[in-house]
Amino acid sequence: MHLVLVCLLLGVLEVSGAPDADEIKYLSGLSKQPSFKHYSGYFNVADNKHLHYWFVESQKDPANSPVVLWLNGGPGCSSLDGLLTEHGPFLIQDDGATLEYNPYAWNKIANVLYLESPAGVGFSYSDDKKYTTNDTEVATNNYLALKEFFRLFSEFSKNEFFLTGESYGGIYIPTLAEIVMEDSSINLQGIAVGNGLSSYELNDNSLVYFAYYHGLLGTSLWNDLQTFCCKDGVCNFYDNQDVNCSTSVKSQVSLDQLCVNCLMSVHKKTFQCHFVLCSETSIENGQFVIRDMGHHFLNHPWSKAQNEKLRGVVSLFKSSRLDPPCTNSTPSTLYLNNPQVKSALHISPNALDWVICSAEVNLNYNRLFKDVKKQYLKLLGALKYRVLVYNGDVDMACNFLGDEWFVESLQQEVQVQLKVRLRFITKQPY
Repeated sequence: MHLVLVCLLLGVLEVSGAPDADEIKYLSGLSKQPSFKHYSGYFNVADNKHLHYWFVESQKDPANSPVVLWLNGGPGCSSLDGLLTEHGPFLIQDDGATLEYNPYAWNKIANVLYLESPAGVGFSYSDDKKYTTNDTEVATNNYLALKEFFRLFSEFSKNEFFLTGESYGGIYIPTLAEIVMEDSSINLQGIAVGNGLSSYELNDNSLVYFAYYHGLLGTSLWNDLQTFCCKDGVCNFYDNQDVNCSTSVKSQVSLDQLCVNCLMSVHKKTFQCHFVLCSETSIENGQFVIRDMGHHFLNHPWSKAQNEKLRGVVSLFKSSRLDPPCTNSTPSTLYLNNPQVKSALHISPNALDWVICSAEVNLNYNRLFKDVKKQYLKLLGALKYRVLVYNGDVDMACNFLGDEWFVESLQQEVQVQLKVRLRFITKQPY
């Protein structure tokens, strides 16, 4: 009798899995509820931090489909932006209330875990409401979140697992992979980074070329940059000690002028204040908005004083938020802050209102890694992980040229030399 009870208990333990309390039973805005299961809740990590997740099962054989983690960048931007506007199963519509199914969703073939990280981003929060963090702490907490995921969703613990992300995910993903690859209980198979920040130096140096070839720099400024920042055919726009060079680089964007114009815009309540290569600010729906155009100038040593001024401007406005350029976050913001939606997602009453990017997290984030070459070489040296670096051609913040230079710096043997042929298309292919 006792043996039978033990066998029954073991059977129950083996089939235990996804937490029923986190399953999303009904999601408003959909004309028809999904055929696949999806879950939303929290992973408790170090220092009383609670990271919000949204997990969508594969539409095709979830038991045998890979598990994919997705992280948006920032630092400080929500991965729910990736879910609702990029590759999630449903896409937010302009009315901020309707969802349409995405024919190109990643969960057509994979189980996808969208994690809002670090604490202070999206619906993730900390009990002490302190949101200063750094690369190492974020990597550790993301790893702890993954351990919690595989504990709660134990049925996926043996599935192939991939780490993916974009933008500042170029730092998040390799630093997390370095930890995960040491844990044999996680079946890590590879990583993928899109438009990622892989090296500040290479990104910053290539960004100037990118800006010039896109017509954003005039001939006179370009000539000055070539004269003062380049020697023997090699240009250094990143940490050049030549005063004339640093002056030319700074002339691309004046953060002092940024702060003056921002204050004027706030006073006049006008949509004004555009900053080439750096940021754009506006008043939208009573909120002070900063659109971060990239990592380039805000991270130079000489810009610390200006950066403090920017923090000071932000601190004047409790409702400030940070938005990526060329995005309209209003529909997602309206939808995710809808009380009915928050209830369906099991959002904690301790969570902040959802915004696409947290200005507080971003401006108090300590960036410890200036490049992730060591992490990539460690992954590649293991000879068992697939590594994908991919880019679009119009992202200036993390431009394709910088990532191309970074991949070349890894000095890996080229197995297949791709040849691209151009041809004219006489009619629309689709």
